[in-house]
Amino acid sequence: SIGEPGTQLTMRTFHIGGAAQRGAEQSSTEADIGGTVSIKNRNVVLNTSKVPVVMARNTEIALIDDNGRERASYKVPYGARLLKDDGDKVKAGDRMAEWDPYTLPIISEREGNANYVDLTEGISMREIVDEATGISYKKVIDWKQQPKGSDLRPRITLRDNDGEVIELTNGAEARYFMSVDAILSVEPGAKVHAGDVLARIPRETSKTRDITGGLPRVAELFEARKPKDFSIISEIDGRVEFGKDYKAKRRIVVHPVEGDGEPVEHLIPKGKHISVQEGDIVEKGDFLMDGNPVPHDILRVMGVEALANYLIDEIQEVYRLQGVKINDKHIEVISRQMMQKVEIMEPGDSTYLVGELIDRDEFDDVNKALKAKKQKQAAAQPVLHGITKASLQTKSFISAASFQETTRVLTEAAVSGKVDDLEGLKENVIVGRLIPAGTGAYMNEVRQVAHDRDLEIMAQLGTNEAEEIAAVDGPADGDEATSAA
Repeated sequence: SIGEPGTQLTMRTFHIGGAAQRGAEQSSTEADIGGTVSIKNRNVVLNTSKVPVVMARNTEIALIDDNGRERASYKVPYGARLLKDDGDKVKAGDRMAEWDPYTLPIISEREGNANYVDLTEGISMREIVDEATGISYKKVIDWKQQPKGSDLRPRITLRDNDGEVIELTNGAEARYFMSVDAILSVEPGAKVHAGDVLARIPRETSKTRDITGGLPRVAELFEARKPKDFSIISEIDGRVEFGKDYKAKRRIVVHPVEGDGEPVEHLIPKGKHISVQEGDIVEKGDFLMDGNPVPHDILRVMGVEALANYLIDEIQEVYRLQGVKINDKHIEVISRQMMQKVEIMEPGDSTYLVGELIDRDEFDDVNKALKAKKQKQAAAQPVLHGITKASLQTKSFISAASFQETTRVLTEAAVSGKVDDLEGLKENVIVGRLIPAGTGAYMNEVRQVAHDRDLEIMAQLGTNEAEEIAAVDGPADGDEATSAA
């Protein structure tokens, strides 16, 4: 079911890239149904036109019906302008928020005077003239390539009339770090109001959502490879702080808001656009920078279900772009096989070793047996393997040998004295038996019934024979006994 659409995609030779085929970018949120607006995680500033501008990265607009139930929910990106606020009534089709789909804004939270820090012409910034319009603009360039640029941290700070850096409401300084390719929207010394855009990052660079067209992207997901421009996701719910830089990397520390958990550190290469500002509240699994997340990170942080959903959505996205319809269940079967192994973390009273990779079914059976004996159960965490590796790790050595590395698989099987029970499909096809599925499954059931009946008959025959022998031998023994007496 993946093979046929796969062939279609190859025939369309679209695996050179789907850049031109990206659909129209979404630039607003419209209500699907009528209701009352309720804004979750509301964190806004009013711009000069008195329109609320979203400053949080996890703001959502919910629509509540007359019975107080939530009927719909929409995510609103950072920098969006809210056209409807808390408590407003909307009808289906009303526009509730809008934003620029092609750039990612960096927005001022306070009023003050803009001040360039480490933004030096020719080293970290260049003035570029647009040939079409003749208008010039300032663009941040990769400062690490310059001989004097390695220690720079280009940023715009907001200062008051005395030249002091303004403090934000959370106590942090009003400083906004620039990433490579950001276009500066304010001049040094310019008066800035809350909600004004200080710089814009073109969405093409910020959104390197691999438009590795079609098949390479599908292969990357199925092989569970680390994407080229990978993103880092937050491992805990918490508040963002920027720590001391480490060589060519920026240090981001996420401090847990509740409880006394340990803060988690992330190192992000300088020049990459960081999607969070100091003091932002992030949730587990939120992106700290742009790019595609690493599947292994999603599994470790968010769990099996979140990873399965991510794989299905991403793979379907590629096929959907080409108008190919595939039922989710086919991709679900493959993702289950990719996550069939677990890694032992705590062996308990089992015979496993720490770090051993075991089939999930086998692990569950062993734990069930340990529980029945009231012994300590083993603990494990799920592991993600690409489809190539997963198929080489099947229990059946015949199946694995038919795929890749035949010599190695057969040598290992011979050395460890493996036995193949022929439980899967491939191994049965190879040895020329009916596969244990469809009519073959029915045949196996019939065979099992026949085998059980044979055993019963044998047992019955055995008891009958024993009775006959006893009937023949019994009296003779008795006679001998009486004569002896």
